[in-house]
Amino acid sequence: MHLQVVLRVTGVLLSIFSLALLLPAGIAWVFDEPTVPIFTLAFLMTGGTGLLLWASMRGSAELRGADGFLVTALFYVALTMAGTLPFLLDSDLDVSFTDAAFESMSGLTTTGATVLTGLDGLHRSLLFYRQLLQWFGGMGIIVLAVAILPMLGIGGMQLYRAESPGPVKDTKLTPRIAETARALWMIYVGLTLACGLAYWLAGMTAFDAICHAFSTVSIGGFSTHDTSIGFFNNPAIETVAILFMVISALNFGLHFSVFRAGNVLEYFRDSESRALFGLIVLGFIVISGVLLQQGPASERPLLDALFQVVSMLTTTGFTSTDYTLWPAAASTLLIIASFAGGCAGSTAGGIKIVRVLLLFKQGLRELRILIHPAAVYQVKLGGHRVSDKVIGAVWSFCAVYALSFLVLFVLVSLLSGMDFETSFSAVAASLNNLGPGLGDVAANYQAVNDPTKWVLIMAMLLGRLEILTILVLLTPLFWRR
Repeated sequence: MHLQVVLRVTGVLLSIFSLALLLPAGIAWVFDEPTVPIFTLAFLMTGGTGLLLWASMRGSAELRGADGFLVTALFYVALTMAGTLPFLLDSDLDVSFTDAAFESMSGLTTTGATVLTGLDGLHRSLLFYRQLLQWFGGMGIIVLAVAILPMLGIGGMQLYRAESPGPVKDTKLTPRIAETARALWMIYVGLTLACGLAYWLAGMTAFDAICHAFSTVSIGGFSTHDTSIGFFNNPAIETVAILFMVISALNFGLHFSVFRAGNVLEYFRDSESRALFGLIVLGFIVISGVLLQQGPASERPLLDALFQVVSMLTTTGFTSTDYTLWPAAASTLLIIASFAGGCAGSTAGGIKIVRVLLLFKQGLRELRILIHPAAVYQVKLGGHRVSDKVIGAVWSFCAVYALSFLVLFVLVSLLSGMDFETSFSAVAASLNNLGPGLGDVAANYQAVNDPTKWVLIMAMLLGRLEILTILVLLTPLFWRR
């Protein structure tokens, strides 16, 4: 354990984040809002704490072993606490510390669950800040830091492994990890600009276009309006959202490969991408079929079905209509779809498509072995053999994921007193970083009591860091290193 190095790196990350607080301060100044002092004070407090940690800790700046796990977990906790400041300092909001922490963690983990109502009447600077939290949480401010840490003499591979989603943590797009991080952020920024421009051309105001581009590309789901994308009632805007939700749910490493090769057909040659496309088509057929068969639950059954399938499967959490009014079969299937999530290496939550695909292929192999015990079958992905070690890791992760869900569900059921539907969907929406649920948490989480909110905050963090990054810190072996 190298506690001084861990705290020093945490200080660097806090200092980087504090600079982002100047952006909503600028928005407040442009629109002549009274929140300029709020964001200025939050900037000074966050930046001052970060610089203090950086300056006070001496010693080698090289991260070693599993230090990246502790830095990642500690940073998300510290950043969540820092993220509460604008919410707490704004007297017009009148939110408790628990609610501020819930909103902050929801933004940073790109969950999109909210305790705030009356969004249409909030200051633009605060709305922009919420969207900005999700944008930084999407690609990960730690990945951004990895791009610049070598300039500070700090190794970044451990941080990259700790925060990167998916079963394979060592894949680098370029020979140097800092170059990989910069490449990922360039793609991320490019997609955000393209998404914002598309929203603006489709009919959004410039402010709404920027804000929704942040939450679309980050697969976050926060909106500047209580009724989410449904506020605009614009098929063109919904089509843009569908397109960029799908793009953002694809592996960003694949985006890099397509850009370098200049061949979009690479998307269809990738097994995980094809599985995502297939699940979208299957979900659309099932949900639209339910809507068409069981009456006029939607005025635009085909577009609404496609939008909600993409939104829930990719764990974005946007809504174009009140899907809770749909038949129970449709709304329940949408929540279950969020467990699959998007592709590994994307900004989506959930288990990840590649793990679901490997579980499916491993299940087929077991069936074949039962029929032909003497035969030798291999699990392949994209024409390459998948080692038994990776398959074992996938099974272990899914088992821990399921167990974590059950434990969280029992806790929420005991603490909240909510019905089964609400408790189940609240835990699923938090652990999968989805956001909206069913029942009492379909629109927001304001009615949830404080102890339950803290359980859901932990669920959001577990889902964002893929559980094992947090659970490893609870083992005695980690602290005896």
